Amino acid sequence: MKVLVTGATGKLGSKVVESLLNSIPASDLAVSVRNPEKAQGLRDRGVEIRQGDFDSPESLDHAFSGIDRLLIISADGDNETRIQQHTNAVQAAERAGVKFIAYTSIANAPESKNLMAPPHVATEAAIIKTGIPYSFLRNNWYLENETGSIQGAMAGAPWVTSAGEGKVGWALQQDYADAAAAVLLGSGHENTVYELSGPLLSQEEFAAALGKVLGKEIPVQQVSDEQYAEIMKGLGLPDFVIPIVVGIQESIRNGSLEVESNDFEKVLGRPVTSVHDTLTQLVHAISQAK
Repeated sequence: MKVLVTGATGKLGSKVVESLLNSIPASDLAVSVRNPEKAQGLRDRGVEIRQGDFDSPESLDHAFSGIDRLLIISADGDNETRIQQHTNAVQAAERAGVKFIAYTSIANAPESKNLMAPPHVATEAAIIKTGIPYSFLRNNWYLENETGSIQGAMAGAPWVTSAGEGKVGWALQQDYADAAAAVLLGSGHENTVYELSGPLLSQEEFAAALGKVLGKEIPVQQVSDEQYAEIMKGLGLPDFVIPIVVGIQESIRNGSLEVESNDFEKVLGRPVTSVHDTLTQLVHAISQAK
């Protein structure tokens, strides 16, 4: 059985690869990357490196050739670009005769009001259309997305948000990566949908949990979307990023990530890492990086 991971040099992809290598020999694993030079370390360990660019369908035909089980990790970029890129990948998988596709989607994709949902809805539909057995890994939210705010809190800043009472199922990228590896290597995952979510927390509950780890109270500052945009701009975020981060706050406020599920435990065979432990790990990593 030959397994392939796309985007394998990215933050999530690299963790999936390491998780897979804990269970299978390197000779059973291939990765598809835009820039093979960045994957030289994996080549040195015996992983097959294939050049694959979501913008170049011809390169994907070669990258996916002879692959049994494929993980398509969603790309970055604007919605329209991502829809085309993901469609290219799905169609290449069909042409290559891939036997199983796992795809990293978003929480509650078909009903989601999240501004990033449209590419995931389109990709899920494209995969179903092929008739290839699939598993949709609907990842809720990466704890690592909050690194900047956690750094601010560690330095004494308040937790600023316009998300109101909206709740989020934060979890570490490592848990999402382990889940993806388990689905790729396990049996019985054909035509499944997994809502991968940590415990649902509001911004206040998250800040309180962070405060326990840091040993101090983290004040929460609820602001309007307009105020949030001004604050983010003041922190130096580029203008094109401002609508994205504000849109994320709005979608959280509207409940787009409030999906309660124990699918992590089903897939991993263990509970998702606790909020206290995830925050402890991330705070430690931030401190070590200083």
